[in-house]
Amino acid sequence: QEHYGGLKGLTMAWIGDGNNVLQSFMVSAAKLGMHLRIATPRGFEPDLRITKISEQNSKEYGTKLLLTTDPLEAADSANVLVTDTWISMGQEEEKKERLKAFQGYQITMQTAKSAASNWTFLHCLPRKPEEVDDEVFYSPRSLVFQEAENRKWTI
Repeated sequence: QEHYGGLKGLTMAWIGDGNNVLQSFMVSAAKLGMHLRIATPRGFEPDLRITKISEQNSKEYGTKLLLTTDPLEAADSANVLVTDTWISMGQEEEKKERLKAFQGYQITMQTAKSAASNWTFLHCLPRKPEEVDDEVFYSPRSLVFQEAENRKWTI
């Protein structure tokens, strides 16, 4: 909102794990007027109950929702590219399996080629290089440090 001046009509692409952060976006995006495009590997989808709520909200608020396994499809025309850790606390023993499952999900400039011309990048940190490459993470399009600073005031 701070960067774009508003959220209504923006498209957010989530590329990564179907975790708690994604699920928070799923229950709120449509209410804020945002379209949501989600790419997760098979077996790492968001909770089905949350997906149903998100589908219902999209219908009610007139927004679009896409769930896919293709990161490039999710990124298509997106204003905001978002990811988060692929290995959350308590999942450390699954690291090798998860890294294999998430191959091809790293956000790169190639991922952003099909995004909207005004695309930006968000990550709630801490970030691992396999989730987003340095070129995107440290680019002028990355808003991760402003995001972290804003979060500081809510903690």
